[in-house]
Amino acid sequence: MNISPQKRLESLQSHLSQFLIGKHQEIRLALTCILARGHLLIEDVPGVGKTTLAEGLARCFKLSFSRIQFTSDLLPSDIVGVQIYRATEGVFEFRKGPIFNQVVLADELNRAPPRTQSALLEAMAQKQVSVDGKTYSLLEPFVVVATQNPTEFAGTYPLPDSQLDRFLVCMPLGHLSPEDEARLILEKRPELQTSNPVATQEELQELQAACDAVRIHPDVAHFAVQLGNSSRKHHSLERGISTRAMLSLIAAAKANALWEGRDFLVPDDLRALFIPTLAHRIVANQSESMVASRKMAQTALQEILDSTPNPR
Repeated sequence: MNISPQKRLESLQSHLSQFLIGKHQEIRLALTCILARGHLLIEDVPGVGKTTLAEGLARCFKLSFSRIQFTSDLLPSDIVGVQIYRATEGVFEFRKGPIFNQVVLADELNRAPPRTQSALLEAMAQKQVSVDGKTYSLLEPFVVVATQNPTEFAGTYPLPDSQLDRFLVCMPLGHLSPEDEARLILEKRPELQTSNPVATQEELQELQAACDAVRIHPDVAHFAVQLGNSSRKHHSLERGISTRAMLSLIAAAKANALWEGRDFLVPDDLRALFIPTLAHRIVANQSESMVASRKMAQTALQEILDSTPNPR
């Protein structure tokens, strides 16, 4: 790669900002997810750009893209595919479903029943699907971008902990500022569907390899463990983070180091990704709704960050 990872990432962020204005930090988090080979959950109301972000991620790397609208009558076979009997030859043929793409938008994931939601688990965890006793590998790279409306609960099925734990980052997009909303109305924006890729799949894989290669000092590793243990003891949390969540935090922090132009971790990388990677994985005490639980979890995690000094 002739261009440094930092410059390449800034170029990708600038490109996506043409289509999703005023969302530099959210675009950075989404790209961080892909670098760390993770999946992204966006919790927000309709109409704030969730689909645009997901499709934009696919187009800037020229990755194959599919959108699955989750509904109450969606079946697992609608996602992974189905065996079709070919009577003329007397054999079954597997017809692949939309999961066999590199960027998969799972729109309104919580509107599908648990059985259908679980069809994504094997794909997200192991990048493969099993149908009728046969395993099929998914394309690389592979990322699921899922959405759900945190304020609407009629006809929805809350995502189980095992499903939430498969998402590296959970974030809102939020409404535009008045200034950015006025720009969106007044300025002619380029069409996402006609945009050209700004990086190749090979360059993405090089970025992912650079992310894997980011070094971590034992003192920084112990700092991460200290943060995790604090979450398990916090008075307002029913359950702290798991070991898998800890590894996810490290992976995301390594991607953050690339954004900052480093090939080694510092405590601030962990601090920057602590809440986005962990708040959706922990359970707050006496939370009455998803929104309340997220806010309580974020508050508790911020208290942990504020009370934990960096290693000397």
